[in-house]
Amino acid sequence: GHDLSCHEGERDEDRPEPDQLRKATARFRHLPNSVACLQARLNFYNANDCWITKMFALDYALWFDYMLDGLDRLRIPMPLGGTSNHFRTDALRAIHGWDPYNVTEDADLGIRFARVGLRVRTLDSTTYEEATNTFGAWTKQRSRWLKGYMQTWLVHMRSPRALLRNAGFRGFVGFQLFIAGTFLSALLNPLLWIVFIATSVHGATPQQAGVLSPHHISLAGIFLSNGIFAYLAMLAPVRRGWFELRPYGLAAPFYWLLISCAAARALWQLFTNPWHWEKTIHG
Repeated sequence: GHDLSCHEGERDEDRPEPDQLRKATARFRHLPNSVACLQARLNFYNANDCWITKMFALDYALWFDYMLDGLDRLRIPMPLGGTSNHFRTDALRAIHGWDPYNVTEDADLGIRFARVGLRVRTLDSTTYEEATNTFGAWTKQRSRWLKGYMQTWLVHMRSPRALLRNAGFRGFVGFQLFIAGTFLSALLNPLLWIVFIATSVHGATPQQAGVLSPHHISLAGIFLSNGIFAYLAMLAPVRRGWFELRPYGLAAPFYWLLISCAAARALWQLFTNPWHWEKTIHG
């Protein structure tokens, strides 16, 4: 009985599965009105173009095939991706649409639904996109995304009570981990490497030799965090049967450093040019 609208990618680089609209309509009919949006999975049809597209595909596989399903099951506010989000139009109108000043208005929209007690859920259908295949284009795109996550966190933390009240304590903590955690982990990652390199060069002092020194802490942090990241990157393509991409997961620590470069650029733009939208070049 509700009007349904679809925010589908209409450009050549987006290829939704043919039955996606039918799946979305059927699922909405069996879900309560509190579900405002269904988000399809995203990945790339040109994943094998080059190294950067392979790593990007692993990144997307982890996020859309695993992480978002986890957020769905835990009822944690879910940031939207930019393609194949299917909305109940009455819910979209109720929150007055999206924020035109946020450069990831889709991610912000998912959190705004949570602030008024509405949910985003995942849809078992995939839209295949064209991944950027140059480092320059990838950096600009990732910088915009991270800047948008920073904007989203800053906006919703101006008055966090609504999110805490309607999403609950677990949802509020999840918002901190998956929105703030996304850009903070990228910004802090190089600092861990700097401490590790500095303490490796200078070594531990005699007073630190028998205790837990900064070198030991940074060493443990680097191996633990990068080891987990590499393991998850190798696990990510299993659901799709993309086993040939698994070895590339070992390069995840280097890919994380590239994300850190994009995060530093995003932080600079947040202060110097916050609403600038850098267009993504495809093909």
